[in-house]
Amino acid sequence: MAKSSADDAELRRACAAAVAASGARGEEVAFSIRVAKGRGIFEKLGRLAKPRVLALTVKQSSRGEANKAFLRVLKYSSGAVLEPAKLYKLKHLTKVEVISNDPSGCTFVLGFDNLRSQSVAPPQWTMRNIDDRNRLLFCILNMCKEILSYLPKVVGIDIVELALWAKENTLTIDNQVSTQDGQETSVATQTERKVTVTVENDLVSQAKEEEEDMEALLDTYVMGIGEADAFSERLKQELVALEAANVYQLLESEPLIEEVLQGLDAASATVDDMDEWLRIFNLKLRHMREDIASIESRNNGLEMQSVNNKGLMEELDKLLERLRIPQEFAASLTGGSFEESRMLKNVEACEWLTGAIRSLEVPNLDPCYVNMRAVREKKAELEKLKTTFVRRASEFLRNYFSSLVDFMISDKSYFSQRGQLKRPDHADLRYKCRTYARLLQHLKSLDKSCLGPLRKAYCHSLNLLLRREAREFANELRASTKAPKNPAVWLEGSGGSGHNGSSSDTSQVSDAYSKMLTIFIPLLVDESSFFAHFMCFEVPALVPAGSPNANKSKSGGNDPDDDLGLMDPDGNDLKPDSTSAELGTLNEALQELLDGIQEDFYAVVDWAYKIDPLRCISMHGITERYLSGQKADAAGFVRKLLDDLESRISVQFSRFIDEACHQIERNERNVRQTGILAYIPRFAVLASRMEQYIQGQSRDLIDKAYTKLVSTMFATLEKIAQSDPKTADIVLIENYAAFQNSLYDLANVVPTLAKFYHQASESYELACTRHISSLIYLQFERLFQFNRKVDELTYTIAAEEIPFQLGLSKTDLRRVLKSSLSGIDKSISAMYRRLQKTLTSDELFPSLWDKCKKEFLDKYESFVQMVTRIYGNEPIMSVNEMKDVLAGF
Repeated sequence: MAKSSADDAELRRACAAAVAASGARGEEVAFSIRVAKGRGIFEKLGRLAKPRVLALTVKQSSRGEANKAFLRVLKYSSGAVLEPAKLYKLKHLTKVEVISNDPSGCTFVLGFDNLRSQSVAPPQWTMRNIDDRNRLLFCILNMCKEILSYLPKVVGIDIVELALWAKENTLTIDNQVSTQDGQETSVATQTERKVTVTVENDLVSQAKEEEEDMEALLDTYVMGIGEADAFSERLKQELVALEAANVYQLLESEPLIEEVLQGLDAASATVDDMDEWLRIFNLKLRHMREDIASIESRNNGLEMQSVNNKGLMEELDKLLERLRIPQEFAASLTGGSFEESRMLKNVEACEWLTGAIRSLEVPNLDPCYVNMRAVREKKAELEKLKTTFVRRASEFLRNYFSSLVDFMISDKSYFSQRGQLKRPDHADLRYKCRTYARLLQHLKSLDKSCLGPLRKAYCHSLNLLLRREAREFANELRASTKAPKNPAVWLEGSGGSGHNGSSSDTSQVSDAYSKMLTIFIPLLVDESSFFAHFMCFEVPALVPAGSPNANKSKSGGNDPDDDLGLMDPDGNDLKPDSTSAELGTLNEALQELLDGIQEDFYAVVDWAYKIDPLRCISMHGITERYLSGQKADAAGFVRKLLDDLESRISVQFSRFIDEACHQIERNERNVRQTGILAYIPRFAVLASRMEQYIQGQSRDLIDKAYTKLVSTMFATLEKIAQSDPKTADIVLIENYAAFQNSLYDLANVVPTLAKFYHQASESYELACTRHISSLIYLQFERLFQFNRKVDELTYTIAAEEIPFQLGLSKTDLRRVLKSSLSGIDKSISAMYRRLQKTLTSDELFPSLWDKCKKEFLDKYESFVQMVTRIYGNEPIMSVNEMKDVLAGF
C-alpha cells in the first residue's frame, strides 16, 4: 500500500509555511493530509474533483486562555505552491457525516453550525482510502475533546468499529524516517497513541451507557434467562390485581354520585323556569320593536317626501334657467352687426349659445329630462338660432375676404414697380383677419361643416394676391438684373465663345434667384402657418425652427392681437391625436391657396439658365439649403415647390450637359484631326468654373455631369483616333497627356476627376507602349523577329537543338547581327527622328524618347540573354555598350 500523505514531513512543512505566509502567528500544524474537494458523490478524483490539503492547526494562548483549534483548507497555486483557501474554527464543528451513497466509504462532510444560513451545500472531502479517512477523523475528534471538551455528532460510521481500527493501527504505524528525524517521529507516534486511547474511551462510553440502563431494568426482575413463561405469567397476575383495585374504587364512590345527580335535576328545573320567562319577555320586546319600526318608517317617508319636493323645486328652477334665452344674445345672434366694434358681443353670444346647447346634452343634462317636451322645444329653438347665426357669419366672412384682397390688388403701391423691388407685406391683412379669429373658432364648434366654404373663399382671394405679387416681383427682378446679353458657350469649336463663357461674370443671375427665394419662401411658409391657425386646423406648431415667427412664439407671444393659439372655445389644448386627420385636408387647402405661384419661380430659373447654364449649380445649392429648413407639415406645398424647383434646375443642367456632349461628339465627324482636340483644355476651364459654383450638397449633381462629359470625351477621342490607325497612338498620347496636365490640380481635390485622371493615365501608358513598340520593331524588325522565333521554339524542342533548325543557325544569327547592329548609330538616329516627327507637341518628346530607350534596352537585354543561353559564346554587342550608344542621343 502507498505511503499516506499524513506521514509526509515535506507536506507538513509546506503547510506551516503557507499558514505563516497568510499572517497567522502562533499557529502550529498538528496534522496535514491530501484530499479531493467536490460537491457530489459522483465526482472522481483527478477529473471534476479539486486537489486540496487539509491541515489541523493549534494556536497557543499566551494569557492563560483556552487554546484555539482550526481546520485550514489549502490549495495549489499555478506554481504548485500551497496557499490558504479557507479557514474553519473547530468550535463550530457539530457533525461529522460519512456519505452513505459512496460505496468506498472515503467521502465525508464536516458540518459547521455557522454555515447553516448559506444556501450552498457544504463541500465533500474524499480520501485516498479508509485508513486516511479514519486518521483524519480521529485527529479531529481528539482535538475537539482535548481543546474544546466536547465531541461532535458522528453519523454514518460505527463508533465501535472506529475504536477497534484505532486500537489496531496505533501500534503498527510505520516509522520509516531517517535517523536524523527519529526524535520527531517518536513524538508523533506517542501523540497519536494518546489520541487513540482518549477517543476510543469516549466512543465506547456512549455504547456502555445504553447497556447499563437496560441491565438496571432487568435487575428488578431476578430471573434466569430460560424463565420467559414465568415472567409472562407474573405480568398477567399484576394486570388482574390492577383491574380489581379500580372496580373497588368505583363501588366506594356510589353515594357521592347520587348526591351529584340530585343537584343536577334541581338545577335543570330552575333553568327550564328561567327559559319560559325569557320567551315571554322576548315576545313583548318584539312587539315593541315592530311598533317603533312602523313609527320610524312613517316619519322617514314624510321627511323624504319633504326633501324630494324641495329638491324638485330647485331642479325645476335650474332647468327653467337653462331654457331661458337672454334677449341681448338673441338679438346678436339673429340680426346683430359683424363690425369690429361689435365683435366682443358677438363672441359672447356665441359662447353662450355653445354653452346652452351643450348644457341640454346627456353628459351635462340628466337623461330623465331629455325627452321632456319643454327641453325638446328649447333644443329646436337653439338649433334654429345656431343655423341662422352660422349662415349670417359665413356670408359676411366670404364677402369680407374678397373685399379686403380686392382693395389691396387695386392699390399699385403694394406691388413692385419699375425701378423699385417691393417686398410683400401682409401685416395689415393679417391684423384685420385676426379680428375674426375667435369668431371662426366658435363657428367651428357650432358647425364644423361651415369651415369648408370659408376656407375655399379665403384661399381663392389670397391666391390672386400672392400670384400678382410674385409675378410683379419676378418681372422687376429680371429687368433690374444686369447680366451679359450674349449667353455663355462652352466646348464649341470656336475659341471666342469659349473665352466669352469663361470670363463673363454672371453671379447676378444666381443672386436674383436667391433673392426670389429669400423674399417669397418665408412669406409662403408664414402664410401657410397663418392659414392653418386662422382656419382652425388641428395641427401642431407649423412655423419651422429658425424663422422669425418661431422665435416670436417662443418669446411668450407679446402681441396682444395674436390670439391664434390652438385651443377649443373652453380654453383646453387640443390633443395631438386629432392632428393627423386634418393634415390631408390642410395640404389640399394649401395647394389651392398657393397654386400658380410656381410659374413665376420657373420663369426665373429658365431666365437664369439662358444667361449662364452653369448657374444651375449655384441655384441647385441654394434650393437645397432652403429645402433642408422646411420641416413643418403645414409647409407641405412649400416643400413641394422647392422639390419641383430642384428637379427643374437638375433637368435644365442635364440639358446643358447633353448639349455639351453633342458638341463634343460633333468633333468625331471632322475629316481628320491631329494634335490636341479643342474640347480637352476647354473642359478643364469648364470644370474649374463648375467647382467655383458649388454650394450646399450639389456634389452629386456635379459628379454625374463630370462622369457623363468625360466618358463622352474619352469615347469620342477613341473614335477619332481609330479613324487613322497610323496616327491613332499619337492622338491618344497627346490628348490624354493634355487631359492630365490641365486637370492635375482639380484631380487632387475632386475624387470623381481623380478617377478619370487615373483612367487617362492608364490609357496614356498603353498608347505610349504600343507606339514605342511599333517604332522599335520597325527599325529592328529582323533582330527581334529572330528572337521571337527562338522563344517560340523553346516551348516545343530542347534548347541545344535550336541552332540546327532552318533559319536559326549560328550563321543566320551572325547575318541578323550584322544587318541590325553594324550601323547601330544610324538606326537609333533614324528611330529618334521618326519619333520626333510623329509628335506635334515638343513637350512630350523627352519623356517618350526616354521610354523608348528603356523599352529598347529591355528588349535588347532579353535578346542578349537568349543568345548566351542558346548559342553559347557567340560574339555580340553587350548591353553596357548599347547603353553607351543610346546615351549619345
